[in-house]
Amino acid sequence: MRPPASVLVVGAGLLGASVGMALRRRGIEVWLDDREPAAVRVAASLGAGRPGRPDRAVDLAVVAVPPAATGAVVGDVLAAGTAAVVTDVASVKQGPAEAVAERLPTQASRYVGGHPMAGREVSGAAAARGDLFEARPWVVCPGPGTDPAALDVVEGLVHAVGATAVRLSPSEHDAAVALVSHAPHLLASLVAGQLAAAPAEEVGLAGPGISDITRVAAGDPTLWSDILSANAPAVRGVLAAVRDDLDAVLAALGEPTGGRALQELLARGVAGRARLPGKHGGRRTEFAPVPVVLADRPGQLAALFADVGSAGANVEDVRIEHSPGQPVGLVQLAVRPDQAAPLAAELRQRGWTVHD
Repeated sequence: MRPPASVLVVGAGLLGASVGMALRRRGIEVWLDDREPAAVRVAASLGAGRPGRPDRAVDLAVVAVPPAATGAVVGDVLAAGTAAVVTDVASVKQGPAEAVAERLPTQASRYVGGHPMAGREVSGAAAARGDLFEARPWVVCPGPGTDPAALDVVEGLVHAVGATAVRLSPSEHDAAVALVSHAPHLLASLVAGQLAAAPAEEVGLAGPGISDITRVAAGDPTLWSDILSANAPAVRGVLAAVRDDLDAVLAALGEPTGGRALQELLARGVAGRARLPGKHGGRRTEFAPVPVVLADRPGQLAALFADVGSAGANVEDVRIEHSPGQPVGLVQLAVRPDQAAPLAAELRQRGWTVHD
Protein backbone atom coordinates (compact mmCIF):
# COMPACT_ATOMS: atom_id res chain seq x y z
CA MET A 1 0.00 0.00 0.00
CA ARG A 2 1.48 3.32 -1.11
CA PRO A 3 0.14 6.81 -0.37
CA PRO A 4 -1.06 8.87 -3.33
CA ALA A 5 1.53 11.29 -4.70
CA SER A 6 -0.99 14.02 -5.51
CA VAL A 7 -4.32 14.85 -3.85
CA LEU A 8 -7.15 17.29 -4.42
CA VAL A 9 -9.17 18.14 -1.31
CA VAL A 10 -12.66 19.41 -2.13
CA GLY A 11 -14.02 21.19 0.93
CA ALA A 12 -11.54 23.05 3.13
CA GLY A 13 -13.30 22.77 6.49
CA LEU A 14 -12.08 21.03 9.62
CA LEU A 15 -11.66 17.56 8.10
CA GLY A 16 -10.56 18.63 4.64
CA ALA A 17 -7.94 21.04 5.94
CA SER A 18 -6.74 18.47 8.49
CA VAL A 19 -6.32 15.89 5.70
CA GLY A 20 -4.29 18.43 3.72
CA MET A 21 -2.08 19.31 6.69
CA ALA A 22 -1.42 15.65 7.48
CA LEU A 23 -0.52 14.87 3.86
CA ARG A 24 1.74 17.90 3.46
CA ARG A 25 3.74 16.65 6.47
CA ARG A 26 4.52 13.60 4.35
CA GLY A 27 5.57 15.77 1.42
CA ILE A 28 2.50 14.87 -0.66
CA GLU A 29 1.25 17.44 -3.18
CA VAL A 30 -2.15 18.83 -2.13
CA TRP A 31 -4.56 21.23 -3.83
CA LEU A 32 -7.49 22.85 -2.01
CA ASP A 33 -10.86 23.72 -3.51
CA ASP A 34 -13.94 25.11 -1.75
CA ARG A 35 -16.91 27.20 -2.78
CA GLU A 36 -15.89 29.58 0.02
CA PRO A 37 -12.60 31.25 -0.98
CA ALA A 38 -12.02 32.37 2.61
CA ALA A 39 -11.92 28.74 3.78
CA VAL A 40 -9.26 27.94 1.17
CA ARG A 41 -7.19 30.94 2.25
CA VAL A 42 -7.28 29.89 5.90
CA ALA A 43 -6.47 26.25 5.11
CA ALA A 44 -3.61 27.25 2.82
CA SER A 45 -2.19 29.59 5.46
CA LEU A 46 -2.06 26.61 7.85
CA GLY A 47 -0.01 24.60 5.37
CA ALA A 48 -2.84 22.35 4.13
CA GLY A 49 -2.00 22.78 0.44
CA ARG A 50 -2.12 25.22 -2.44
CA PRO A 51 -5.34 26.99 -3.49
CA GLY A 52 -7.19 25.96 -6.65
CA ARG A 53 -7.52 22.86 -8.78
CA PRO A 54 -4.57 21.23 -10.55
CA ASP A 55 -4.15 21.42 -14.34
CA ARG A 56 -3.80 17.63 -14.50
CA ALA A 57 -5.54 14.62 -12.99
CA VAL A 58 -4.39 13.80 -9.47
CA ASP A 59 -4.04 10.35 -7.93
CA LEU A 60 -6.83 10.93 -5.43
CA ALA A 61 -9.60 13.42 -4.66
CA VAL A 62 -10.90 13.67 -1.10
CA VAL A 63 -14.41 15.13 -0.93
CA ALA A 64 -14.99 16.80 2.43
CA VAL A 65 -18.43 18.39 2.16
CA PRO A 66 -21.64 17.85 4.21
CA PRO A 67 -23.36 14.46 3.75
CA ALA A 68 -26.30 15.90 1.81
CA ALA A 69 -23.93 17.17 -0.89
CA THR A 70 -21.37 14.36 -0.85
CA GLY A 71 -22.92 12.09 -3.49
CA ALA A 72 -23.36 14.94 -5.97
CA VAL A 73 -19.85 16.34 -5.48
CA VAL A 74 -18.23 12.91 -5.74
CA GLY A 75 -20.17 12.38 -8.98
CA ASP A 76 -19.00 15.75 -10.34
CA VAL A 77 -15.35 14.94 -9.61
CA LEU A 78 -15.63 11.48 -11.18
CA ALA A 79 -17.40 12.82 -14.27
CA ALA A 80 -14.81 15.57 -14.74
CA GLY A 81 -11.92 13.12 -14.64
CA THR A 82 -10.19 15.31 -12.06
CA ALA A 83 -8.81 12.32 -10.15
CA ALA A 84 -8.03 8.68 -10.82
CA VAL A 85 -9.73 7.70 -7.55
CA VAL A 86 -12.26 9.55 -5.37
CA THR A 87 -13.04 9.11 -1.70
CA ASP A 88 -14.89 11.19 0.88
CA VAL A 89 -14.99 11.80 4.63
CA ALA A 90 -18.75 12.09 5.17
CA SER A 91 -20.15 10.51 8.32
CA VAL A 92 -22.89 8.70 6.35
CA LYS A 93 -21.95 6.20 3.66
CA GLN A 94 -24.96 4.40 2.18
CA GLY A 95 -26.64 7.46 0.66
CA PRO A 96 -23.56 8.76 -1.19
CA ALA A 97 -22.69 5.25 -2.45
CA GLU A 98 -26.18 4.78 -3.88
CA ALA A 99 -26.16 8.25 -5.46
CA VAL A 100 -22.83 7.64 -7.20
CA ALA A 101 -23.82 4.15 -8.41
CA GLU A 102 -27.09 5.48 -9.86
CA ARG A 103 -25.54 8.46 -11.61
CA LEU A 104 -22.28 6.92 -12.86
CA PRO A 105 -22.61 3.13 -12.84
CA THR A 106 -19.58 2.65 -15.10
CA GLN A 107 -17.31 4.84 -12.99
CA ALA A 108 -18.48 3.93 -9.49
CA SER A 109 -15.63 1.41 -9.20
CA ARG A 110 -13.24 4.38 -8.78
CA TYR A 111 -15.12 5.68 -5.74
CA VAL A 112 -14.38 4.29 -2.26
CA GLY A 113 -16.35 5.81 0.61
CA GLY A 114 -14.46 6.68 3.78
CA HIS A 115 -15.05 8.16 7.21
CA PRO A 116 -12.34 9.12 9.71
CA MET A 117 -13.59 8.56 13.26
CA ALA A 118 -12.07 11.81 14.44
CA GLY A 119 -13.27 15.36 14.85
CA ARG A 120 -13.67 18.29 17.20
CA GLU A 121 -16.56 20.23 18.73
CA VAL A 122 -15.51 23.24 16.66
CA SER A 123 -15.67 23.42 12.88
CA GLY A 124 -13.96 25.29 10.07
CA ALA A 125 -10.47 25.35 8.61
CA ALA A 126 -9.11 27.40 11.52
CA ALA A 127 -9.74 24.41 13.83
CA ALA A 128 -7.81 21.97 11.60
CA ARG A 129 -4.96 19.89 13.00
CA GLY A 130 -2.36 17.86 11.21
CA ASP A 131 -2.45 15.16 13.88
CA LEU A 132 -6.24 14.87 14.01
CA PHE A 133 -6.26 11.33 12.62
CA GLU A 134 -3.27 9.89 14.47
CA ALA A 135 -4.08 6.41 15.85
CA ARG A 136 -7.78 6.86 15.02
CA PRO A 137 -9.94 4.38 13.06
CA TRP A 138 -10.78 5.41 9.51
CA VAL A 139 -13.65 3.39 8.07
CA VAL A 140 -13.26 2.42 4.42
CA CYS A 141 -16.38 1.21 2.60
CA PRO A 142 -15.68 -0.59 -0.67
CA GLY A 143 -18.63 -1.78 -2.71
CA PRO A 144 -19.06 -5.07 -4.59
CA GLY A 145 -17.67 -3.51 -7.76
CA THR A 146 -14.82 -1.49 -6.23
CA ASP A 147 -11.56 -1.59 -8.17
CA PRO A 148 -8.92 -3.19 -5.87
CA ALA A 149 -6.39 -0.60 -7.07
CA ALA A 150 -8.72 2.21 -5.98
CA LEU A 151 -9.14 0.61 -2.56
CA ASP A 152 -5.35 0.37 -2.25
CA VAL A 153 -4.97 4.11 -2.98
CA VAL A 154 -7.56 5.07 -0.35
CA GLU A 155 -6.02 2.82 2.29
CA GLY A 156 -2.66 4.37 1.37
CA LEU A 157 -4.18 7.76 2.23
CA VAL A 158 -5.42 6.41 5.58
CA HIS A 159 -1.96 5.10 6.40
CA ALA A 160 -0.31 8.37 5.32
CA VAL A 161 -2.32 10.46 7.79
CA GLY A 162 -1.56 8.09 10.68
CA ALA A 163 -4.97 6.43 10.93
CA THR A 164 -5.96 2.75 10.93
CA ALA A 165 -8.16 1.46 8.12
CA VAL A 166 -11.28 -0.49 9.12
CA ARG A 167 -13.32 -2.06 6.31
CA LEU A 168 -17.11 -2.07 6.62
CA SER A 169 -19.97 -2.09 4.16
CA PRO A 170 -21.87 1.22 3.87
CA SER A 171 -24.86 -0.18 5.78
CA GLU A 172 -22.65 -1.62 8.54
CA HIS A 173 -20.92 1.74 8.87
CA ASP A 174 -24.16 3.70 9.14
CA ALA A 175 -25.52 1.37 11.84
CA ALA A 176 -22.27 1.62 13.80
CA VAL A 177 -22.01 5.42 13.76
CA ALA A 178 -25.68 5.75 14.67
CA LEU A 179 -24.90 3.80 17.85
CA VAL A 180 -21.56 5.35 18.85
CA SER A 181 -21.80 8.88 17.44
CA HIS A 182 -25.02 10.17 15.91
CA ALA A 183 -27.59 9.14 18.53
CA PRO A 184 -25.23 10.02 21.44
CA HIS A 185 -24.75 13.49 19.95
CA LEU A 186 -28.49 14.02 19.77
CA LEU A 187 -29.00 12.74 23.33
CA ALA A 188 -26.23 15.05 24.58
CA SER A 189 -27.99 17.96 22.88
CA LEU A 190 -31.29 17.04 24.52
CA VAL A 191 -29.67 16.99 27.97
CA ALA A 192 -27.87 20.28 27.29
CA GLY A 193 -31.12 21.79 26.05
CA GLN A 194 -32.62 21.32 29.51
CA LEU A 195 -30.02 23.78 30.80
CA ALA A 196 -30.99 26.57 28.39
CA ALA A 197 -33.97 27.86 30.38
CA ALA A 198 -33.02 26.51 33.82
CA PRO A 199 -32.52 28.97 36.70
CA ALA A 200 -28.96 30.33 36.86
CA GLU A 201 -28.49 29.14 40.44
CA GLU A 202 -29.22 25.56 39.36
CA VAL A 203 -26.89 25.68 36.36
CA GLY A 204 -24.22 27.20 38.61
CA LEU A 205 -23.99 23.94 40.53
CA ALA A 206 -22.86 22.04 37.44
CA GLY A 207 -19.67 20.01 37.73
CA PRO A 208 -17.49 17.96 35.39
CA GLY A 209 -20.10 15.19 35.07
CA ILE A 210 -22.63 17.29 33.20
CA SER A 211 -19.78 18.82 31.16
CA ASP A 212 -18.70 15.33 30.07
CA ILE A 213 -22.22 14.32 29.09
CA THR A 214 -22.91 17.49 27.08
CA ARG A 215 -19.45 18.13 25.56
CA VAL A 216 -20.39 17.13 22.00
CA ALA A 217 -23.56 19.23 22.14
CA ALA A 218 -21.37 22.23 21.25
CA GLY A 219 -21.20 20.98 17.64
CA ASP A 220 -22.53 23.00 14.70
CA PRO A 221 -26.36 22.55 14.67
CA THR A 222 -26.60 22.98 10.90
CA LEU A 223 -23.99 20.32 10.17
CA TRP A 224 -25.42 17.89 12.73
CA SER A 225 -28.96 18.34 11.46
CA ASP A 226 -27.65 17.34 8.03
CA ILE A 227 -25.82 14.29 9.47
CA LEU A 228 -28.82 13.07 11.48
CA SER A 229 -31.19 13.49 8.57
CA ALA A 230 -28.86 11.60 6.24
CA ASN A 231 -28.66 8.66 8.64
CA ALA A 232 -32.24 8.88 9.91
CA PRO A 233 -33.25 5.18 9.72
CA ALA A 234 -30.28 3.94 11.76
CA VAL A 235 -30.54 6.77 14.29
CA ARG A 236 -34.26 6.12 14.75
CA GLY A 237 -33.48 2.50 15.60
CA VAL A 238 -31.04 3.48 18.36
CA LEU A 239 -33.40 6.13 19.74
CA ALA A 240 -36.29 3.65 19.83
CA ALA A 241 -34.21 1.35 22.03
CA VAL A 242 -33.28 4.29 24.29
CA ARG A 243 -36.96 5.27 24.47
CA ASP A 244 -37.81 1.78 25.73
CA ASP A 245 -35.19 2.16 28.46
CA LEU A 246 -36.52 5.61 29.37
CA ASP A 247 -40.00 4.17 29.69
CA ALA A 248 -38.59 1.54 32.04
CA VAL A 249 -36.86 4.25 34.09
CA LEU A 250 -40.05 6.31 34.34
CA ALA A 251 -41.97 3.26 35.44
CA ALA A 252 -39.34 2.38 38.05
CA LEU A 253 -39.26 5.93 39.42
CA GLY A 254 -43.03 5.80 39.84
CA GLU A 255 -42.95 2.63 41.95
CA PRO A 256 -41.87 2.37 45.60
CA THR A 257 -40.15 -0.90 44.74
CA GLY A 258 -38.52 0.37 41.55
CA GLY A 259 -35.01 0.47 43.01
CA ARG A 260 -34.11 -3.00 41.77
CA ALA A 261 -35.09 -2.14 38.19
CA LEU A 262 -33.09 1.08 38.35
CA GLN A 263 -30.07 -0.80 39.65
CA GLU A 264 -30.26 -3.27 36.76
CA LEU A 265 -30.49 -0.45 34.20
CA LEU A 266 -27.53 1.37 35.76
CA ALA A 267 -25.50 -1.85 35.92
CA ARG A 268 -26.12 -2.35 32.19
CA GLY A 269 -24.71 1.13 31.65
CA VAL A 270 -21.58 0.20 33.59
CA ALA A 271 -21.19 -2.95 31.50
CA GLY A 272 -21.67 -1.03 28.25
CA ARG A 273 -19.11 1.61 29.14
CA ALA A 274 -16.61 -1.10 30.02
CA ARG A 275 -16.77 -2.33 26.42
CA LEU A 276 -15.47 0.96 25.01
CA PRO A 277 -11.94 0.68 23.63
CA GLY A 278 -9.12 2.06 25.72
CA LYS A 279 -5.76 3.62 24.93
CA HIS A 280 -4.53 3.01 21.35
CA GLY A 281 -7.75 1.08 20.68
CA GLY A 282 -6.81 -1.73 23.08
CA ARG A 283 -8.64 -3.12 26.05
CA ARG A 284 -9.99 -0.44 28.38
CA THR A 285 -7.97 0.08 31.56
CA GLU A 286 -9.24 1.87 34.64
CA PHE A 287 -6.73 4.38 35.98
CA ALA A 288 -6.38 5.82 39.47
CA PRO A 289 -6.93 9.56 40.06
CA VAL A 290 -4.38 11.76 41.82
CA PRO A 291 -6.17 15.06 42.63
CA VAL A 292 -3.80 18.04 42.98
CA VAL A 293 -4.83 21.56 44.03
CA LEU A 294 -3.50 24.12 41.57
CA ALA A 295 -3.28 27.88 42.10
CA ASP A 296 -4.75 29.92 39.24
CA ARG A 297 -1.58 31.69 38.17
CA PRO A 298 0.86 31.37 35.25
CA GLY A 299 3.34 28.52 35.27
CA GLN A 300 1.60 26.29 37.80
CA LEU A 301 0.48 23.61 35.37
CA ALA A 302 3.92 23.43 33.75
CA ALA A 303 5.56 23.15 37.17
CA LEU A 304 3.20 20.34 38.16
CA PHE A 305 3.92 18.34 35.02
CA ALA A 306 7.65 18.87 35.50
CA ASP A 307 7.42 17.41 39.01
CA VAL A 308 5.29 14.51 37.77
CA GLY A 309 7.94 13.78 35.15
CA SER A 310 10.69 13.91 37.76
CA ALA A 311 8.69 11.42 39.84
CA GLY A 312 8.78 8.98 36.91
CA ALA A 313 4.99 8.66 36.58
CA ASN A 314 3.20 8.41 33.24
CA VAL A 315 0.02 10.52 33.11
CA GLU A 316 -2.60 8.67 31.04
CA ASP A 317 -5.20 11.44 31.18
CA VAL A 318 -5.73 14.80 32.83
CA ARG A 319 -8.76 16.86 33.79
CA ILE A 320 -8.90 20.37 35.23
CA GLU A 321 -11.82 21.36 37.44
CA HIS A 322 -12.26 24.99 38.41
CA SER A 323 -13.61 26.00 41.82
CA PRO A 324 -16.43 28.59 41.44
CA GLY A 325 -15.45 31.85 43.10
CA GLN A 326 -12.04 30.54 44.17
CA PRO A 327 -8.57 31.31 42.71
CA VAL A 328 -7.70 27.60 42.60
CA GLY A 329 -8.51 24.57 40.55
CA LEU A 330 -8.24 20.83 40.92
CA VAL A 331 -6.13 18.86 38.47
CA GLN A 332 -7.10 15.19 38.25
CA LEU A 333 -4.10 13.20 37.08
CA ALA A 334 -5.01 9.70 35.88
CA VAL A 335 -2.19 7.18 36.32
CA ARG A 336 -1.80 3.42 36.63
CA PRO A 337 -3.11 2.22 40.02
CA ASP A 338 0.36 1.10 41.14
CA GLN A 339 1.74 4.61 40.48
CA ALA A 340 -0.94 6.60 42.32
CA ALA A 341 0.30 6.34 45.93
CA PRO A 342 4.02 6.89 45.14
CA LEU A 343 3.17 9.87 42.91
CA ALA A 344 0.91 11.45 45.56
CA ALA A 345 3.64 11.05 48.19
CA GLU A 346 6.29 12.53 45.90
CA LEU A 347 4.13 15.53 45.00
CA ARG A 348 3.31 16.22 48.65
CA GLN A 349 7.03 16.15 49.40
CA ARG A 350 7.55 18.74 46.67
CA GLY A 351 4.99 21.07 48.26
CA TRP A 352 1.83 20.27 46.34
CA THR A 353 -1.53 19.80 48.05
CA VAL A 354 -2.78 16.36 47.04
CA HIS A 355 -6.21 15.11 48.08
CA ASP A 356 -6.78 11.53 49.18
